Amino acid sequence: MSFLHDLDPIALHLPFWPHGIHWYGLMYVGGFAAAWWLGTRRLAQGRLPGIDSNGFGDLLFYAMLGVILGGRIGYVLFYDLPTFLADPLQMFNLRAGGMSFHGGLLGVLLGGYLWCRKQGLHWFDALDFVAPLAPIGLGLGRLGNWINGELWGRLTSSPLGVVFPNADLGPYSGLPMEQLRVLHAQGLLEPFARYPSQLLQALLEGAVLFVLLWWFSRRPRPRFAVAGLFALAYGVFRITAEFFREPDPQYGFLAFGWLTMGMLLSLPMVVVGLWLLLRSRSAPTIASR
Repeated sequence: MSFLHDLDPIALHLPFWPHGIHWYGLMYVGGFAAAWWLGTRRLAQGRLPGIDSNGFGDLLFYAMLGVILGGRIGYVLFYDLPTFLADPLQMFNLRAGGMSFHGGLLGVLLGGYLWCRKQGLHWFDALDFVAPLAPIGLGLGRLGNWINGELWGRLTSSPLGVVFPNADLGPYSGLPMEQLRVLHAQGLLEPFARYPSQLLQALLEGAVLFVLLWWFSRRPRPRFAVAGLFALAYGVFRITAEFFREPDPQYGFLAFGWLTMGMLLSLPMVVVGLWLLLRSRSAPTIASR
């Protein structure tokens, strides 16, 4: 029997703040905190020569701005441009949701470039340093999507199926949770069960990607190598997960009955990742102390 998704997206209900503190926001805080802790460990190993904790703090700040601003702008450009053209103020309505990983990635790349110009460092030395710090935040973000009951998977009859109240439940759409619990117990919601693709993405893009990158970067690697592996592995993992994830409703399948926007945006990452790994074979290695 499927699992009925019945999780409260609000972690703390506060009397003085009607919206409360959401799990999704806490996931962002946890991701940045993990990046700070892991980054300071790597910094102590001399993985970013000439940069102290204050400099790393500036880098993390640039990355945070890149994630938030780039993620929001990327969502607008890639997924919902007509809505924002009709009402540009919706850009600032963060409570309505809408963040794009690929937009956030572009924001981090830009932030890293600006920071490197200020510090006089090679751009990819910073990207290689930051890449292993990102997957924990990515995984936590997907857990936030799971708790919110959003970005669900495709329909399935497997034991892994989950009924998401906010998804299309046919004649039962929009019913209160109390009624949905009764219908689920009666087995009437089984045709609407979906893959928990958020958890699959949390596993692949979070846990597996972190272990892979942390293991690979346990010793100094040539310039471009760590960033290249990040791009390649994330692209492959995201494309794999897209086969289980419901396509974005405004686009559906773009071609061939299976190509989604997430796949299309991830394919360049695979190509760039392979190119960077090849380029790293003739690149210098920054030695740690």
